[in-house]
Amino acid sequence: MTVMRPTDPGPPDPLFTAIDHVGVAVYDLDEALAFYASAFGLHAVHEEVNEELGVREAMLAVGDADAQLQLLAPLGDDSPLAKFLSRRGQGIQQVAYRVRDIEAVSHVLRERGMRLIYDAPMRGTAASRVNFIHPKDVGGVLVELVQPASEPRDPT
Repeated sequence: MTVMRPTDPGPPDPLFTAIDHVGVAVYDLDEALAFYASAFGLHAVHEEVNEELGVREAMLAVGDADAQLQLLAPLGDDSPLAKFLSRRGQGIQQVAYRVRDIEAVSHVLRERGMRLIYDAPMRGTAASRVNFIHPKDVGGVLVELVQPASEPRDPT
């Protein structure tokens, strides 16, 4: 007689619902915006200063795609982004994935042994909520989790 053993089906939904954006670290946001406009015809659809994360940022739409390009410049020499730029120079700094419930996804990732940079989500671009998976746990890539402001918050 064969005994059927339940298998772990994993989370009921995929953890990530889409690529939200790719973040590019730059020294000077205004210079980068001018370059992307003249070289590629890309223009900012949103700009803001995020004091909490120590960045000035701009989101650029890419054609009709839902995913965007994010340009990030440090607000000061002591910001994490300034440290990234001093070590690696300008270039891709992160890949951001959209999630429906950042707390639930964070919980699952921690159970799977991944370290998140913040204990609780931070404010991101356009009132989104964000957290980051440590690059050493994801093959050297900083992964950002983004719960857009349009996704309802978990009331608990």
